Amino acid sequence: MPKPTFYITRAIDYPNGKPHLGHAYEFVVADAIARWHRLAGEDVHFLCGTDEHGQKIEKAAKAAGKEPQQFVDETVPAFKELAKALDVTNDDFIRTSEPRHVKAVQEIFEKLLKQGDIYKGSYEGLYCTGCEAFYTEKDLIEGKCPIHKRELESVKEESYFFRLSKFQDWLVSHIESHPDFILPKYRKDEILNHVREGLRDISVSRTSVTWGVPVLSDPKHTVYVWIDALPNYITALGYPAGKFKKYWPADAHIVGKDINRFHTVIWPCILFALGIERPRTVHSHGFIQVGGEKLSKSTGVRVDPADLLDKYGSDALRYYFLREIPAGEDGSFTEQALIERANGDLADGIGNLLNRVSTLVHKHFSGDIPKPTTFLTIDNDLIEQSNIANDVDALMRKYEWHKAVEKVWDFVRHCNKYLSFTEPWKRAKDNPERLATILYCMVESIRIISVLSWPFVPKLAEKVAAQLGHKVGTLADATFTKETKGKLTETKPVFLKLEKPVEDPFSIVNLKVAEIKDAHPHPNADKLMVLQIHVGQEHRQLVAGIRAWFKPEELKGKRIIIVSNLKPAVLRGVESQGMLLAAEKDGKLALLNPGNVGAGEQVHIEGINPKSEQITIDQFASFTLETKGGHALYNGKPLRTKHGDVTVDIPDGAKIR
Repeated sequence: MPKPTFYITRAIDYPNGKPHLGHAYEFVVADAIARWHRLAGEDVHFLCGTDEHGQKIEKAAKAAGKEPQQFVDETVPAFKELAKALDVTNDDFIRTSEPRHVKAVQEIFEKLLKQGDIYKGSYEGLYCTGCEAFYTEKDLIEGKCPIHKRELESVKEESYFFRLSKFQDWLVSHIESHPDFILPKYRKDEILNHVREGLRDISVSRTSVTWGVPVLSDPKHTVYVWIDALPNYITALGYPAGKFKKYWPADAHIVGKDINRFHTVIWPCILFALGIERPRTVHSHGFIQVGGEKLSKSTGVRVDPADLLDKYGSDALRYYFLREIPAGEDGSFTEQALIERANGDLADGIGNLLNRVSTLVHKHFSGDIPKPTTFLTIDNDLIEQSNIANDVDALMRKYEWHKAVEKVWDFVRHCNKYLSFTEPWKRAKDNPERLATILYCMVESIRIISVLSWPFVPKLAEKVAAQLGHKVGTLADATFTKETKGKLTETKPVFLKLEKPVEDPFSIVNLKVAEIKDAHPHPNADKLMVLQIHVGQEHRQLVAGIRAWFKPEELKGKRIIIVSNLKPAVLRGVESQGMLLAAEKDGKLALLNPGNVGAGEQVHIEGINPKSEQITIDQFASFTLETKGGHALYNGKPLRTKHGDVTVDIPDGAKIR
């Protein structure tokens, strides 16, 4: 009989910059699920890819002085390399600029147009370039994009529309009758409430964007993301033929919660209009936060996963993601937490367990797996505890991977307790048969652990199995048997303890964007200016030595960068609650320019997580910040905001103070 199929996809990535930790997280989650179903003997097809069209790519390519196709050809490999470094086992990688995708998208658009589900009109609305999406006033938070927290553009243009409103009643019925369509289940009510408020037809073409799939029957239009990006899940299968007939419908779309609505509202309606079955499950995961902010290329909040992989390896990062961040929920990341989790569970947990058992087997049985004799109550209890394969399988099929990992490592802890309680090292002289049984129970338990842990930490699992003289095997092999034979290989560590990172001293500095609301000369100092500023919702007063270069009226409305956690100080009788940053060279002074971002936004330096505790002026003065190529740098790394790199109009080598 043919194997049951399992088709899993992750959201295609937008390659307008380097991949961040959030991309790595989704790679790992989807791969763990794919590996589990392979372990269970299923015919798995796992798709990854990149969403390469649209205005953001156009703008990024223009800024880099390149054509869009050249730009994505140069940025996409970083995503493929990240997947490889994370031991991701995808079967295909779809690029939306590929001919196989472009051709299928054009055919889909024309089919929907011909049957009346797409029509021509004009669109006027508020548009976020970061999301590549339109919003209504009620969607906004304080007048800004709810995702990127930036102001939106007012756009009006001719457009084709998809009749999303036509499918509202059908969609409600579909969601209600398919309880596993939207996971986690609490997101189901969010989507149903949104749909019941009323669906509006959506724009599916652009005349203002040239980098995209041309509409065949009206080439001045390019196909917009809903009909371009979303169908990648079927175009990659060769829709309407090829692997599409074998693997569709998808068993699982793994996506971020910020695009859950697109996948659970727009995508199923497009499929229904095309007469195509809908995916069985859309699982939306949460965000990873560093310093309390969501990771994003657009916002400048990022941790380079390549750096982490170089330092700690793939198993440590995979384990942290799958164990530490509950499925569907937001999670926080720190290197310290990763190290503690990996050292505790991988090195001290399974690694130390194997080392202790292997050493005893080599010492007393020349490495041969000993033959057990009489099983005592404590042994039978261990055997009962090892019978977790079905439980772990059920959790993985419910997309509760963090609970599945926890279940496996609960058994690891039980094995360590068993070993400590039975004390096999004391049985060699007085009861060698008992020693053999204890060590057999341990070898067999560790073999089961190697099978069940493989989807989560594949390199470690394979090393463990190899040291036992076995291969990982399949889920059917994760059962305790009393007849396992073989010879253990040389005892050596399977996971070395990780070293704690040396924190960059600049992490004590917290830089933020502020807006000058008012300025006037200091009443008691000729060189000082008193500034009234807003840092988000907070009002502050600064005293800055910039009076020789600026008039008060020139400063009002300017966005500046401040040291937000500087201890307040009284300067010539006026309190200053922070410090403005400016660059000076050869008598010229220039303010650092954060770009068009809101007051209160964080200024980041890659790899450094800022703290909020107050610091002194002497502590800040110990750091060297300077300019190069119109950018503000610390140790060669640019200061960044949501807008991009912080700029400064001054020659290279200026000192920032």
